[in-house]
Amino acid sequence: MSAIIHGAGAATTLSTFKSIDSKKLVAPSRTNLPVRSKRFIVAGSDSSNGLSVRQSQKLIPNAVATKADTSATTGTGHELLLFEALQEGLEEEMDRDPHVCVMGEDVGHYGGSYKVTKGLADKFGDLRVLDTPICENAFTGMGIGAAMTGLRPVIEGMNMGFLLLAFNQISNNCGMLHYTSGGQFTIPVVIRGPGGVGRQLGAEHSQRLESYFQSIPGIQMVACSTPYNAKGLMKAAIRSENPVILFEHVLLYNLKEKIPDEEYICNLEEAEMVRPGEHITILTYSRMRYHVMQAAKTLVNKGYDPEVIDIRSLKPFDLYTIGNSVKKTHRVLIVEECMRTGGIGASLTAAINENFHDYLDAPVMCLSSQDVPTPYAGTLEEWTVVQPAQIVTAVEQLCQ
Repeated sequence: MSAIIHGAGAATTLSTFKSIDSKKLVAPSRTNLPVRSKRFIVAGSDSSNGLSVRQSQKLIPNAVATKADTSATTGTGHELLLFEALQEGLEEEMDRDPHVCVMGEDVGHYGGSYKVTKGLADKFGDLRVLDTPICENAFTGMGIGAAMTGLRPVIEGMNMGFLLLAFNQISNNCGMLHYTSGGQFTIPVVIRGPGGVGRQLGAEHSQRLESYFQSIPGIQMVACSTPYNAKGLMKAAIRSENPVILFEHVLLYNLKEKIPDEEYICNLEEAEMVRPGEHITILTYSRMRYHVMQAAKTLVNKGYDPEVIDIRSLKPFDLYTIGNSVKKTHRVLIVEECMRTGGIGASLTAAINENFHDYLDAPVMCLSSQDVPTPYAGTLEEWTVVQPAQIVTAVEQLCQ
C-alpha cells in the first residue's frame, strides 16, 4: 500500500490528516447548507472544483427551466466514442493531478474490459494504473483507504453488478468515514463501471444498482448518457471531495459525438434540458434517454410537445430544474431502466409529490423495468425493459 501511495506522488499522509484541526476540513458545499424544513434545497458542487454553487432558492413563478450545458456540437471540437470520452477525461485529470490513480481488474496494460483505461498504464506506470486481483471488496477497500491518505482513486468495477461484493466497503466506509471521523477525513474517490441491461448478457451482468446505492448517506450518484457529459462528469467526479458513483451503460460505450477541444466540466448536481416542451415533462437518464427521444418523434407527429430532461444527477436530484418544468407542463412521466420497486423513479416520484403536488394536473406516472431477473433470451429481455411504444401510450394517457 505504501508503495502505491509513494508511486502516485501523494503528498498528504495519514499522520498529516490527524494533525489538522477538524474544523479546517469541511465537507463540500451541500453539507454546509442550512437544513431544510418544508422547502427543498438545491446546492451546486464545491466552487473550488471550478463548478458553480447554487444557493437554496424558492421556485420563481412562470420560471423557465435552467439552460442546458453548452452544446458539444458548436465551435471547434473532435469526435469521440463515449468510452473514449471517459478515457480522455480520466487522462486529463491524471495529467493535471498526480494524486489521481486507477485501480481495478484488468485496468492496466489490457486497458479495461471496455477500454476506458487503454494506454494509461504505458503512460503513467503500473503504480498509478494498478491491476488488482479479482476481489472487489479488497481493492475497493484499498481505494477508500488510499483516498483517506490524500490520493484520488478511480475504482473500476469490471461490471457494476460485481460491486455488490464491495457493498460493505462502499456503505460503511466510503459513505460514512467523513462523518464518523468528525470531518478529519474526506473520501475523494470515484467508483465507476458498466451496468444496465445489455444484449443477452444474462441476469448477473444486467444489474441496475442505482436503487441499491441511492439510500447510502454521504455518496453522490451520476449517470452519463452522451460522450459530452461522460467526459464532463468524469472530470467533475474526480475533482469532488465527495465519494461519487458514476454509472455508465454498457450499450452506450460506442455512441459517438463531437465534444469541445477546450476543457469543460459538468455540474454533478444539475440536470440537462434535452428538449424544451409545453405539454408534459419526461424525466429520464442513461440509455432510456434515447428511448424517450425516439418516442418524442412519434409524439410530435401526433401533436404533442414533450419536454425531455436527462436528470443525470441521481443523488441529489436537481429539483430546481425539475420543479420549473413541472410548473410549466403540470404533468410528469418518469422513464427509467431501474427496477420499479424502490427504484430511482420511486424516489423521484416521492420528491415531486412532496414539493410540487399543487402544480400537478395528473398523477406522476413512472415506467420502469419489470421486477424480475433479466432473462437471457433476447425477446424476453426486451419485455422487461421500457420500450418507446410504451412511452408514447403513457404520454397519451397523461395528456387526455
